[in-house]
Amino acid sequence: MEKSKIDRINFLAKKSKEEGLSEGELAEQKALREEYLSAVRRNFRQTLESIEIVDKK
Repeated sequence: MEKSKIDRINFLAKKSKEEGLSEGELAEQKALREEYLSAVRRNFRQTLESIEIVDKK
């Protein structure tokens, strides 16, 4: 995920705590969070799929 999108997520989170968000910003925040979680899940799955178990007996 692009750094600019992560920065926007962080900005919206901070603004939400300080003064609240408009309906448009809430929708944007939700969409960005979903995109971020999708990227994390995809990277985690790739990591798991690349693990090779070696049994030393």
